Amino acid sequence: MSPARQPPLVTGISPNEGAPWTKVTIRGENLGTGANDLIGLSICGHNCLLTAEWMSASKIVCRVGPAKDDKGEIIVTTKSGGHGTSTVSFKLLKPERIGILDQSAVWVDELNYYDMRTDRNKGISPLSLRPANPLGIEIDKGKVPLKDLENMFPSMSGDFTSENFSATWYLIENHSSTSFEQLRAAVGNLKKQASKKNEGSLAYVKGGLSTFFEAQDALAAVHQKLESDGTEKVEGSMTQRLENVLNRASETADTLFQEVLGRKDKADSTRNALNVLQRFKFLFNLPLNIERNIQKGDYDVVINDYEKAKSLFGNTEVPVFKKVYSEVETRIEALRKLLLDKLLETPSTLHDQKRYIRYLSDLHAPGDPAWQCIVAQHKWILQLMQNCKEDYIKEQKGIHTLGGVSLELDRSSALNRISLSAPVKRGGSFQTPKDDSRHYKSPQQVRFVEKLSDVVISQLPNFWKLWISYVNGSLFSEVDTCSNILRSKNARQRQNDFKGMIEEVTRRLVQLVRGALLPSSLTEQQLRQYGGWDTKTPLSGVWLTQVIHTVRLSHEALSALEIPNDLLQVIQDLLQDLRVHCLLTTLQHTEEDVKRLAEKEDWVVDNEGITSLPAQFEQCMVQMLQSLKEPMECKPGEINIIWRVIHFIIISRFSSFSLSVDLASPDLFGSIQEDFEQHLLIILSNCQYLERHTFLNLAEHLEKNGFTTAEKIIRVSIEALRQLDEYLFETYIEKKSDPIVGSLEPGIYAGYFDWKDCLPPTGVRSYLKEALVSIISVHAEVRFSKELVSRVISKITEAVAEEMSRLMQCVSSFSKNGALQARLEICALQDAIEPYLTTESLTSFKQALEALPQLQSGADKNRFSPSLGSIHLNGLIV
Repeated sequence: MSPARQPPLVTGISPNEGAPWTKVTIRGENLGTGANDLIGLSICGHNCLLTAEWMSASKIVCRVGPAKDDKGEIIVTTKSGGHGTSTVSFKLLKPERIGILDQSAVWVDELNYYDMRTDRNKGISPLSLRPANPLGIEIDKGKVPLKDLENMFPSMSGDFTSENFSATWYLIENHSSTSFEQLRAAVGNLKKQASKKNEGSLAYVKGGLSTFFEAQDALAAVHQKLESDGTEKVEGSMTQRLENVLNRASETADTLFQEVLGRKDKADSTRNALNVLQRFKFLFNLPLNIERNIQKGDYDVVINDYEKAKSLFGNTEVPVFKKVYSEVETRIEALRKLLLDKLLETPSTLHDQKRYIRYLSDLHAPGDPAWQCIVAQHKWILQLMQNCKEDYIKEQKGIHTLGGVSLELDRSSALNRISLSAPVKRGGSFQTPKDDSRHYKSPQQVRFVEKLSDVVISQLPNFWKLWISYVNGSLFSEVDTCSNILRSKNARQRQNDFKGMIEEVTRRLVQLVRGALLPSSLTEQQLRQYGGWDTKTPLSGVWLTQVIHTVRLSHEALSALEIPNDLLQVIQDLLQDLRVHCLLTTLQHTEEDVKRLAEKEDWVVDNEGITSLPAQFEQCMVQMLQSLKEPMECKPGEINIIWRVIHFIIISRFSSFSLSVDLASPDLFGSIQEDFEQHLLIILSNCQYLERHTFLNLAEHLEKNGFTTAEKIIRVSIEALRQLDEYLFETYIEKKSDPIVGSLEPGIYAGYFDWKDCLPPTGVRSYLKEALVSIISVHAEVRFSKELVSRVISKITEAVAEEMSRLMQCVSSFSKNGALQARLEICALQDAIEPYLTTESLTSFKQALEALPQLQSGADKNRFSPSLGSIHLNGLIV
């Protein structure tokens, strides 16, 4: 068994670089024992075994294939040594494209060429090939339209194979953004190409020198073999015969080449003729193609064809061309009219409007179609708003064409989309119903305002965007110089006219809303145009709040379009009037509700000594404040109207006490005196509760709802309440104290009593006991309210004390027993009502005692005992 051989090792390759199919010689060690031992050979990753020729264990000759890698190793694999290694590498050069007319030392595959005109691989005639990049630098296609190049270079072409080739056209089209340094490099490449062509065969020989050497070696080997065979002497000179064969081959090749050139010239002539025919065919078929494309709606194709025909035949003098071109102009004029009709047609989307305006601009339509569209849209919006009002008025009168069905807002309406993004926050029971039947329940005017606002919000934004596009020129073609000049001349007038349009739309919106909700703010002429509503049943504050919310949404939507504030000021004024009207209506309804509380009074007193009336009044006021929350809220740009509310809240507070004022009138109860007095006490107790509790709670609600002057409102209200309380209190005291005070003087002098002649005192007399019993009865009436007991009894004691002081001061003289009797009764009365004595009553008692003669003797002082009367009085109280 022979020992194993070492793996192959490549130590050299000649040449070490070259294009695909270059013949190379590989040298090294252990390259195989023979041709059958060589089983693998790769250069730069490409398998070259098919072209390999084994020479010896240190030499192999082969051709390099089209490898993927630009540079790689040479790997030899043998049966005896296995997979080898390499210490050298080979660099694969990219082959230059060889034209069909260029000399080449190697075979060129002509079956599949890359067509630069169509950017795809296909088999074509070699004569149709052309260099892909004659400048040898990167191509950078510009953005200059082909139409502009054709207009700048008439009858020229950017194709460098054309007879009308324009170098400027080619540079603009393919190298518009190429730097100057790259263009200088391109000049160098052109010079190299020119010098290469000038060198001719010399360059060809230099480029294929190795091939010539190989051919020379082959011919020498053939010649040597022929000489060794001796056939040259028998059959003549082999070189001579070979020369003859080569000459015939050269003549045949020249003949074939001339035929190919002839076919090329013929193909060029045919192609030029076809191009001319195709050019005329485009014109002849253009009227029919325009008609077909208009029917299909391909207006872009029509415009492009028209522009092309206009550039080619617009100034032609050929009669037949002029006739066909005039037919084209007739069709284009009809297209202009059609597009203008579509542009002015309503309703239409903003996208379609811009599209039609661009078409008319490209077709150089006379006048200003964009402005005509703006005017038409303005009239359309005004008509929509007027139709909305007429439809709802017809529905209100019961003659609507839909049989009285309510005109509901679509869920996808612009107003609903805005309200979803900014929901209304309302309080309590005043929140607007949100069910699906809301529009059937809401008043006609409310649904009209919602629908009208939806019309404005859905139409005006597109109208405004159309104007903005008109101003910045994005609606028009860049080449439409006529329209640009016309717009620049009328720019100031157009701005004023459009401003007037926006003002008219917003003014119409405001007047229609005023006609439905605030007819008193319009003149008679305006009412005939914008009124006509049935206003017998005024809207409540709840629905007016919803209207305010709707109008605010409309204002916010229009403000988002960046419409100038001065154009929206009329909407702000409308909001101001609506808020005031809502406040007035809400306060008026609240006043009526408070007045109706009298009907709910049951005169049932709870543990606190009050009826349910204060709680009902507080609830009514709280609900009013909740309903006023949104009208009172001051949005940006709105005026704060809180000062208007103060006055009306005071009015509402006064109206809440109208029940008490009515109850104070004797005519209300007639002869029912006891009920009247009892109701007066209940009203006084309610007034005390209102002052100490209810108004404090209302102050908190006022501050919570944003009333910064809540303290002033409560202060003024309490002052008015105290005036009413004082009036009722004096009325009650007068009715209770007058009988008691009036009974004192007749009681004192009953039985012809005389202070000058009376018996020694044995106790208080009956008149005083009767007065105390009357006071006790009053105490029993007012004891249901702890706060009223002290207040009422103290006031009655002041009247009694004042009357006793007056009576004592009117006595001219007292006897000794009379003075003792008077002192006893005064002291006994004072002691009996001592818990309810005030400064005024104490002063009156003091004055009464001072009017009496002073006790002189000790016996009289001992005789006088104040407790004599007080014991009996205490017994009476018990």
